Formats: sequence, structure tokens, C-alpha cells
Amino acid sequence: MIGHKSLFNDFIYLDQINKFPNKILLNGPKGIGKKLFVNHFLNYFYLKDSKLSYNLKNYEYNLSNNISKLISSNSHPNVLKIYKKNDKKIIDIDQIREMIQFTNQTSFNNDRRFIIIENINSLGINSANALLKSIEEPNSKTYYILINNAEFKTLETIKSRCLEFKLNLINSEVREIVNYHFDDDIYNNINLDFINNYNSPSFLISLVKFLESNDLSIKDNSIEDLLSYITKNKSFRSNDFIKEHLNLFIELFFYKNINISKKISFKIKKYFYKKLSFVKKYNLDFESFFLEFNDKLLSE
Repeated sequence: MIGHKSLFNDFIYLDQINKFPNKILLNGPKGIGKKLFVNHFLNYFYLKDSKLSYNLKNYEYNLSNNISKLISSNSHPNVLKIYKKNDKKIIDIDQIREMIQFTNQTSFNNDRRFIIIENINSLGINSANALLKSIEEPNSKTYYILINNAEFKTLETIKSRCLEFKLNLINSEVREIVNYHFDDDIYNNINLDFINNYNSPSFLISLVKFLESNDLSIKDNSIEDLLSYITKNKSFRSNDFIKEHLNLFIELFFYKNINISKKISFKIKKYFYKKLSFVKKYNLDFESFFLEFNDKLLSE
């Protein structure tokens, strides 16, 4: 685990003095390791009484042991992880009903249980209301850890019932994570358009993989170059990484050309943001949007 070590130590201390809160909200930018942080804590918690205890010196655990395997595969009997399924738009009420059933069962070895809910902004109205009823009066041996991406606002009714912890990474930690992933000093080769304006290691790792897989230069491809490539090859249709980050690419483009180079007016930005919102709202094809974007902004 790189980054978040101070908070991790706080969690351990709270557990050691029997003051660990039973309703936690982890809030932070997407892609900085919030789910990884939770996995590390679960491994610490369920390994602490075994011979294969969590390595607190190096903040590591060994995936070869059975407990870590169970946590990694979402199969641990005392851990329930809830997340939006790929074929769904929201975390639906049936998943919360499954959670309620889980809390009503006797825990394995009478040990404490953890319920992890990822991307709580994906909760539907009925799901959120059902969750509220559960977390208002939780079982004394049941702990809720809710994960939210900071770009989404948390429902106040849920936030007010949790103890919130904010996670972030500094630049040196982002660099360390990216270089560690590739086992190479690759961070400083990434184009400054992405380094300066966005600091998520998971995004930068996926960006490097996309560029390398398409034989594109990591250093020389600017945000304008990337958008031109996306338009020409219609990557917005087929590539999951591109589809997921379309809004971000547009945001980076306007940030650079309004705030830095001042080549484009806010009026143009407003026009394209409105059009992008319209395309997404009515589930239209992005092709016409990118063709116009290319003709008016990238071809100049």
C-alpha cells in the first residue's frame, strides 16, 4: 500500500483500543486506492490473531494464505461487498435486502463482520432508504464502510450517520504507484497535459496502457492528440477506458485551452458541455459530437 499509511495506522489504533467506529465513510477522488485501503485493513483485521499476521512494517499481506484469498475473492464469510453490477445502472434494493439478511445471520466464529459498499452514489432511492434503516441501529458486531468518489456528492442523510475520513495522494505518491505498477520510471515520460491536471494513479496507469497498446507516444501525445485519435478511430465506441473517461478528456482539453493558453472562450466551452450532456442524457451516438468538436476545435 502506497499512501494512506497515516490513516491506516489510525484505523489500527482505534481497533486496538476498541473504539473502531461502526459506520465509516471513506471519501476521496476516484482511482486513488480507497478499495485497496479497505482490503489492506480487512487483511490486518482478520489476520491479526493468526501466525500469518499483516506486515505492519512494509504494509503488506501475503495473498497465498487462505484468509487473504477469501477476502480478495469476496468469499470471506464475515465480509459482504456491495457494488453496482455491470449490467445495472444502480445498486438495487435486492442487494440491500441481501445485506440485511447477512446482518441477521450469526457471524462465523462469532467474529465481527464488515459490510463494504462501493460507490455509494450508485444507490437507488429505495436502496438508500433501506440502507439508512440498517445503519441507524447496527448490530454491535457489524461494521459498515461506505466508499464514495469525491466528484459525487454524498447523501446528507447517509453522511450524517457516518464518521467521514478523506483520502488523497500527494504527487510523489502518485509517481511511486505508477512507477511501481510498471516496474519502470515511466511517470516522468507521461505528457504534462495529464500529469499537471489530473492526479489519479489508476487513470495514469490506464492511459499509459492505452497509448502503448495503440503504438502512441506516451510523452509526445497531448490531450489534443489523444482527442484527435479518439475521433479518427472512434475509440469512444469500443474502448472501455475511453468511454469511461470521455468527460475527463473534454475537461482536460478546456482546462488547458481556457485557463492556460486562453485560446478558447467560456462560451465555446458552455456550448460543448451542453451538447455533451444532451448526448449522454438521451443516449445518442457520440460520433456527431466528436466530429463537430474536431472540426471546430482540434482542426484549427
